[in-house]
Amino acid sequence: MRRRPLKTLTVLAIAGAVAAGTAVTANSAPQQSDSHQDIRNVIYLLGDGMGRTHVTAARDRFMGAGGKLTMETLPNTGAVATYAVEKNSAKPALVTDSASSATAWASGVKTYNAAIGVDAYEKKVGTLMEQAHAAGFATGNVSTAEITDATPAAQFSHALLRGCQGPTYSDAACLPKKDDGSYEAAPADKTLVTPIAEQIARNGTADVILGGGLARFEPDDQKALQAQGYQVLGSFGDPKLPAQTAASQKVATKADLDKANGKKVIGLFNRGNLTVEHNKAALPADAAQKQEPSLADMTRKSIQLLTDRKGGSYDRNKSKKGFFLQVEGAQIDKRSHANDAAQALDEIKAFDDAVKAAYEFAKKDGHTLVIVTADHECAGFNIIEKGTYTNAEAVAPPANTDAGNPANNSVPSRSSSGAKDPARSSGIVNGAGAGDTKNFAPATFRTPDDPKDVKDGSPEASLWLTYLSGNHTGADVPIFAYGPGGNAFAASQINTELYGKMYRSLFGRSPQQH
Repeated sequence: MRRRPLKTLTVLAIAGAVAAGTAVTANSAPQQSDSHQDIRNVIYLLGDGMGRTHVTAARDRFMGAGGKLTMETLPNTGAVATYAVEKNSAKPALVTDSASSATAWASGVKTYNAAIGVDAYEKKVGTLMEQAHAAGFATGNVSTAEITDATPAAQFSHALLRGCQGPTYSDAACLPKKDDGSYEAAPADKTLVTPIAEQIARNGTADVILGGGLARFEPDDQKALQAQGYQVLGSFGDPKLPAQTAASQKVATKADLDKANGKKVIGLFNRGNLTVEHNKAALPADAAQKQEPSLADMTRKSIQLLTDRKGGSYDRNKSKKGFFLQVEGAQIDKRSHANDAAQALDEIKAFDDAVKAAYEFAKKDGHTLVIVTADHECAGFNIIEKGTYTNAEAVAPPANTDAGNPANNSVPSRSSSGAKDPARSSGIVNGAGAGDTKNFAPATFRTPDDPKDVKDGSPEASLWLTYLSGNHTGADVPIFAYGPGGNAFAASQINTELYGKMYRSLFGRSPQQH
């Protein structure tokens, strides 16, 4: 049975909670800058799981060693530290997940992994999107993942656990466990155990919502959205049929998106995550997934909808408020978890195409700040020397002894081996070794710098890529910025600082400290 603790949730209730303020870390406020006076809009784009090497590898793959991705042409560059904290503590957890990281930039607080819109002590914190919406800005949230997934969810929902997405409630999905394995008691604030889909459908925080995850929603969610004035693309289900079934629900399509003209719009283009570009390109023309928009399509359309809220051209002289838009390229992370370099590279390029759409708008507009970054690095993605192999492929790893200086020797010592282990390496993973699931070998890709006859998956290809793990790492991630106030991001910073800098960009003042 579905739990409905937020049936009476209204936009005013959310606005009131936001007006009460949010906890902010001491270093979240940026330095004073006069350039915020020129900012009307903020577009925050993140490549989920996209580390510095992901960017470099995609540049080499698509642009050549001397080229640049669009994001790399943005004039202000820096780095972001991404660590989380342990629950009920300020102790750093050096590797974050998407939920903790998204909460950091959305609300300015460090929190525990899996937390959405709450601090490390399970206290709800306001989000930048809630604050922008309450102040009269237009707001948008776009993702290639389920729109209930951690990164988009952290801007317009609050949950003790990121898995509490819906459509149904369960203790396992929504309540953290105690040390003895039992579930925590339900909190007094029932929002925190309300399925994220249900929150999104009722709080009105984002005017434009585009992504995947239709199966997370029910027919009464569509009814709630339409009651708030949303144009719903596709269908969340026929109340007369079993809910959350493909027969009952109808995903939205790019054609639906192209025709959308509402002041508020929600479009969910897949029952789960959107289709990765690498696979979508290989599908037949009549495949259902071919009807999904790209991330660039969704970015362009969301900008159009957010700047054309009154049915005519956006007149800056008549409106003091602009918009805040978050755009996520989610599949970079998901395909890096899978150690699929081919799919990950194409997702980075698709994300960069979305960056280009935002950048082109910002250059014409002159009052838009564009920020491009990531929530964390995923899988220890690395570019290795052509013709080499990783330690994981070796019969024995390289020696950790130094004959010239015994003081450098490690314990335990091991002998050197230049031989590959046939059980762990049977050739290039996207070439001769493609059929071996135990293969640790690198993947290889041709680049624009290679001769025309060089193929992906061949030893002759110049780009050799490998992974360290199948999970996140604690590496800093890059950040790029363009537009008024963009120089504030040209720094080495902690992810919570991004909240304060974006807040100041929108509101012209630092967030209130608590």
